[in-house]
Amino acid sequence: MDLSNPPGAPAPARTVLASADIDRALTRIAHEILEANKGSADLVLMGIPRRGYPLARRLADKIAAADPSVDPAAITGQLDVTMFRDDLARQPTRTPHATEVPLSGIDDKVVVLVDDVLYSGRTIRAALDALVDLGRPRVVRLAVLVDRGHRELPIRADHVGKNLPTAIVEKVRVHLRETDVPAVDEVVIEGAL
Repeated sequence: MDLSNPPGAPAPARTVLASADIDRALTRIAHEILEANKGSADLVLMGIPRRGYPLARRLADKIAAADPSVDPAAITGQLDVTMFRDDLARQPTRTPHATEVPLSGIDDKVVVLVDDVLYSGRTIRAALDALVDLGRPRVVRLAVLVDRGHRELPIRADHVGKNLPTAIVEKVRVHLRETDVPAVDEVVIEGAL
């Protein structure tokens, strides 16, 4: 009998992406974005707080490494979706973050929304509503580190670091050195069966 995990106890978290895996996934996504956009012209990356924003900054750095004409800070912004969510009545304790739009704006730009995990699609629906309040992009694309499935809305990511089939009872946790303690980059699944 395994006494390290007694019956009825939650299964231990298992790491599905380590730091090097995340870095490789972001490098691939950055190159996919450049390819889909046919270069870096008119490109804006809008990260969704909390973990989408540091991922957007990392993607911008990787895009700049591939195209030295790009200033990563000039193409990166943060898009707060708090007040556009449809679950505020159920989870009213969300802390808003500042929305930061690059100086060039988003009008007639190719905007890539960046988030850590795509699940039901409701955060991205809120992001689309928030984006429309800021301007009118020419194209909106979506890049996520992890797509775990279980969509409730017809939303699909254009760029995915890892498709991760999960059970509905499992939780996918992304830990990033910019946002979490301990400062480590990893993706874990908790509550695995």
